[in-house]
Amino acid sequence: MHKIVIDSQTQSLNLLRDDELVFAASISTSRFGLGFETGSRKTPTGRFRIVEKIGGEAPIGTVFKGRRPIADPVDRSAESDLITSRILWLDGLDENNANTKDRYIYIHGTNHEESIGQASSHGCIRMRDADIIELFDLVEVGALVEIVG
Repeated sequence: MHKIVIDSQTQSLNLLRDDELVFAASISTSRFGLGFETGSRKTPTGRFRIVEKIGGEAPIGTVFKGRRPIADPVDRSAESDLITSRILWLDGLDENNANTKDRYIYIHGTNHEESIGQASSHGCIRMRDADIIELFDLVEVGALVEIVG
């Protein structure tokens, strides 16, 4: 079983299998900081598991709304925070992050690849499209995820 470790300080993600590094990428956590409150747009910390993988057959750059692929949206501008390519939906395993699935916190691709490496998301973990596709193909539903501050 794999384990993903996300470090909000270094804006990095490491995928481990039996303590061996198998994949690493830069990411973006929330520009609003870390936290657990519903509606806060903060990235939660603690222990999680991947509860669902969405978009496995979708072409790179596919945009999702409500976890369903949609026709290309009109606005791909800097104002749009799009969920692209793949979704790894997280479920919290700790008491303080138990609302994570209901908050729709994902690891997903973004149309803002230029901001990867800095805290700039609206709560989710953003990745470059090519990186989320590679990670998606390597991990299984149930894989553990740890987000540290």
